[in-house]
Amino acid sequence: MWLLDKFLGKAIKHGQLIVTDHDGKEYSYGPGGEYPPEVGGRPGPVRIKLTNKKAANHIVRYPQMGAGEAFMWGWLVVEEPHDIRDMILLVTMNAKRLGDSSLKAKGAFRKGIQRIKAAVDGINLRTSARANAEHTYNLTRQLYERFLDEDRQYTMAYYREDPFDTSLEQAQMDKKAHLAAKMFLKRPEDNGGKPMKVLDIGCGWGGFALYLNKMYDCEVLGVALAPDQIKFSNERAAELGVADKVKFELMDYRDVMGEFDRISSVGLLEHVGTIHYPQFFEHTNRLLKPDGVMISHCCGRAGPPGYTDAWTRKYIFPGGYIPALSELVTESEKNGWQVMDVEAMRFHYSHTLEEWYNRTVMHEAEITEMYDEVFYRMWLFYLAGAEQSFRNGGMVNWQLQYVKDRAAIPMTREYIAEESARLREIGEIPSWRFDPALKEAAE
Repeated sequence: MWLLDKFLGKAIKHGQLIVTDHDGKEYSYGPGGEYPPEVGGRPGPVRIKLTNKKAANHIVRYPQMGAGEAFMWGWLVVEEPHDIRDMILLVTMNAKRLGDSSLKAKGAFRKGIQRIKAAVDGINLRTSARANAEHTYNLTRQLYERFLDEDRQYTMAYYREDPFDTSLEQAQMDKKAHLAAKMFLKRPEDNGGKPMKVLDIGCGWGGFALYLNKMYDCEVLGVALAPDQIKFSNERAAELGVADKVKFELMDYRDVMGEFDRISSVGLLEHVGTIHYPQFFEHTNRLLKPDGVMISHCCGRAGPPGYTDAWTRKYIFPGGYIPALSELVTESEKNGWQVMDVEAMRFHYSHTLEEWYNRTVMHEAEITEMYDEVFYRMWLFYLAGAEQSFRNGGMVNWQLQYVKDRAAIPMTREYIAEESARLREIGEIPSWRFDPALKEAAE
């Protein structure tokens, strides 16, 4: 306990954290009192119990892995009325991020080893890329139904108004409008009578592809590597009567052939792996027409390149990496792209993740029944840990617009705000439901 005691004694300067070790001895850190409301968690003191004598050493010896595993295994218990989210936000508000460099037990050598391991994990060949996608996105359908919006947007929502007075559903609708506006799509009547062809790489559960088709009457090919996502997306297209125009295929983006007017990738680049960025930008450049536009939305680092922590690589996103802007721009420039627009989306994802966390807690009994308590605690730790990265850490979301010819888009940015407003006025895809017999068969 002495190493953990030493770290917490230095780290907690605001609020209060009270730790009861497995032997009943109590330790208190921080001055107590009020702390800034932007922290996000409920004010303290936050009380935790370490139920296993190995817990303290496990947390300190493996700082990128230990706290998450201790919570998953029940070695670390947060006492009511607080929960793991409150604890993480309190600690990271003080330490600024999990795995802060002040945790000396980590050491430069261990950090170097983690960088090497993360780089190796980021090699996403076709076979490993599919396995990694299935690890995350082929979980039980009902899990995602419990915490995502109805359209199953598993990326940042866009809070144009007060986040505390905006529903997740509204914010996700606004995100789609904001992204679509940057694609500068044209309806057939404005494109010589021809529907535009769009490639949606990493299409998820099909929501954005279906949105683009509804708003622009375009033809969309969505590709992803998780079988259940593709099955679900095709079911949605059939239910909406647009399966002839919106198609979803279980396919690696590297195997896509043809030519497209527009390309979108939303939440995709985090799974590509930095070693594959040249291949991604070279292949997408080949797929896009000379006057085309590509839009990319991804989680990002506001600072320099880094590496994915060990716990997230092992349990949530194997092969995943959140890129720095320099990595995205440098590699795209080498492969014929011109970056026309860059937007850093600050704090939006922290509010999104907070809502996902709250909805997960609401469905604790159902999720535990689907899996078990270890999985449920793992999911809570993932959502809370991710939220702190976008609230207290250095994570943002990047939206980048790429072209091959600068004449492909208007000269000024007004068209983005104008088109986004037009799309929001039109509204969302109508709420859809499976026929009960079809839904039962699918499940």
